[in-house]
Amino acid sequence: MKKIHLLVLKAFIRPFIVTFLIVMFVLLMLFLFKYIDDLIGKGFEWYVILELLWYASAAQISMAMPLAMLLSSIMTFGNLGESYELVAIRAAGVSLQKAMRPLIILVALFSIGSFFFSDYILPVANLKMGSLLYDVRNKKADFLIQNGVFNNDIPGYSIRAQSKNENGTVLYNLTIYQNSNLSRSSNVLMAKEGYMYNSPDNNWMILKLKDGVRYEESTAGKQTYDPRRQFTRFYFKETEQKFDMSTFKMKRTDEVLFKQHYMMMNLKQLKYFRDSSAKVLDSTRNTIFNEIKNNYRLFNSYVSNSLKPLPAEGPKTSYDKSAEELIPQDKRYSALNSASSSAKYIKDVLDMRASFDSEESKKITRYIIEYQKKFTLAVSCLLLFSIGAPLGAIIRKGGLGLPVVMAIIFFLIYHIISTVAEKSAREENINVILGCWMAIIVLSPLGMFLTYKAATDSTLFDVELYKSAIKKAFRFLGKRMAFITKNKQGATNSRVPQET
Repeated sequence: MKKIHLLVLKAFIRPFIVTFLIVMFVLLMLFLFKYIDDLIGKGFEWYVILELLWYASAAQISMAMPLAMLLSSIMTFGNLGESYELVAIRAAGVSLQKAMRPLIILVALFSIGSFFFSDYILPVANLKMGSLLYDVRNKKADFLIQNGVFNNDIPGYSIRAQSKNENGTVLYNLTIYQNSNLSRSSNVLMAKEGYMYNSPDNNWMILKLKDGVRYEESTAGKQTYDPRRQFTRFYFKETEQKFDMSTFKMKRTDEVLFKQHYMMMNLKQLKYFRDSSAKVLDSTRNTIFNEIKNNYRLFNSYVSNSLKPLPAEGPKTSYDKSAEELIPQDKRYSALNSASSSAKYIKDVLDMRASFDSEESKKITRYIIEYQKKFTLAVSCLLLFSIGAPLGAIIRKGGLGLPVVMAIIFFLIYHIISTVAEKSAREENINVILGCWMAIIVLSPLGMFLTYKAATDSTLFDVELYKSAIKKAFRFLGKRMAFITKNKQGATNSRVPQET
């Protein structure tokens, strides 16, 4: 038994590691393609990109782990079935359930580990990745001069170069406009040639200009128009102009600003914020109810004081048309005005509070969804293994051909059901908890069915079996049609009169 268990474990661990790394690589490439526009042309250091990919890989485990579990289990038992090792295991008197027992324990440990990962490590990774990605996307692109185009990336300056050399360090026929709001002056600098380089600390860009002129026009701090303003012109053979490049550096945002997001919380924090939001929502609704209730009370008291007294004796008068008939004629106009103003006030209060109520409800829904996803990740690993392992034993094909196709089909089914149900739960079209567990509920009977078929050595995916069944069906239909045609011909012949 121990040798069989070791055989099954060794056959599973290697494909699991390989498929997990492959799936993780594919998901990281998709992540890079998604944010490629925010990464190119901004001059990031290599360690910034590597840090972003490290946090993104931790965030992608929630999708990579179930897919790797499904694919590796199909490959493992497909290889064992193709090499007739499962037949040898059954011939030794060991059932498939007993042979899979240590593997089930290993997968259960993986599932428990994924639960603790999603509760303790994943929120921290999402926080780090979210803050870093926010800074990456908000960073300015590198300063780039295009031929004949004004560049306004440097605050207070507009720079234009007619042409430049191949390296982009030497600019020709430069025009620089400087607008200073403090001194209320406008300066124009023109030069035939400029050499561009950075300071040793990369905080300044320096332009070494040659053969140019500088025009300065100043209002001397006056707020009104002055026709006698100062105008200065400088000619130079060589000068230097410094530009502050601090705006082009990536500034790290404080991570505390992102901690309120639901994806960056563990179970305790999600439960705490969900209860807090529920209390705020209940308090707001009670306040609105009390405000509306007071208006109804005022109106009802006003109407009750204005009602006509009913006679103690005699025939009773019936009112069939409207409630206005209960109010005396001289007080009816004021009662209608009071009702109209009260209804308008109630409508304004409800409209004002509706957006807040909707936002708080969506926030609570997101907290519940993220809370449930901590558990669905662990259960999905067990579910996809219960589908993949018996499926591999049934198809009896190893390698990266049919197992990959089957794994992709079943994972797409799982992912589509999960995505659609989660979106419906987020929009509150279905129950939130039901939406989070919908994919597991739908696919669990399939896992049990495949497990039963694998345990009974069923030929569920045997093509020859289906071919023979189709041939038998066509033969039966052919015999049936021939029998019906023969009966029709016999009935026709019986109706024809015989010649005397």
